[in-house]
Amino acid sequence: MISTSLRSLERFLLPNACIVCGKAVPQWEPDALVCAICRVRARQLPTGCRRCGQPMPPVGPCRFCADWCDALVWVHSIFWLETETRVMVHHLKYEQCPSLGALMADLIADHARPPAPGWLIPIPTGAKRLKQRGYNQTAVIGRRLSQRWKMPLAEAALTRVRDTRTQTALTPEARLANVAGAFVARPAPGLAKSTLDSNVRMAILVDDVLTTGATLDAAAHALASAGWSSIGAVTFARALPYASRIAAQVHRAKRLFTN
Repeated sequence: MISTSLRSLERFLLPNACIVCGKAVPQWEPDALVCAICRVRARQLPTGCRRCGQPMPPVGPCRFCADWCDALVWVHSIFWLETETRVMVHHLKYEQCPSLGALMADLIADHARPPAPGWLIPIPTGAKRLKQRGYNQTAVIGRRLSQRWKMPLAEAALTRVRDTRTQTALTPEARLANVAGAFVARPAPGLAKSTLDSNVRMAILVDDVLTTGATLDAAAHALASAGWSSIGAVTFARALPYASRIAAQVHRAKRLFTN
């Protein structure tokens, strides 16, 4: 009773501020890290390629997923990686805010229908980053998503056998080389007791951000080699297409120059 009263007084005197816009969060959600306005501003991907969801080119088939392994049959990203979502991902990965993982999972579940039954498999992080961060951000997302979608989580299904360089500044070709052979998978299924039929071999990879798909492709290769018959993936955000990123950078530069 006393602790609850003290917590309420603390919230009144020191209200939380949204990590994106910096404004105080409203009283009806005092523990929110991202305000409702910034959550709504996150821009969803439009309808695109049936396999990967990327907007289709003006002419011809989708080239974004053309080189992915055949076992990776679908990928669904919820939001574009722009101001609001970029700040959320940054705080989850680099600012010790693991609770944002649950929020991201809730946003995924709120905006996407549950896929066909399968095992949710978070992309594992390297041992060095896990020690530095103290948690695997994709596992945090996966645990909450497992609750929301009522699907089993198989964190042990995929192992990163070597640390890789951060993908942020790498070219698409360098990304592929960076993660090639980085994962080893356990056979499907039989990983844990589950309400799912034992014949379900669908793996659903969980990641925070998709840029080129190199990491998901490498993970899918490992899972397919271990006997997983079908592999999908869900990510919270996706990097904007190159042309859109350049246009956004030019727009920001113009705003800074005019101000």
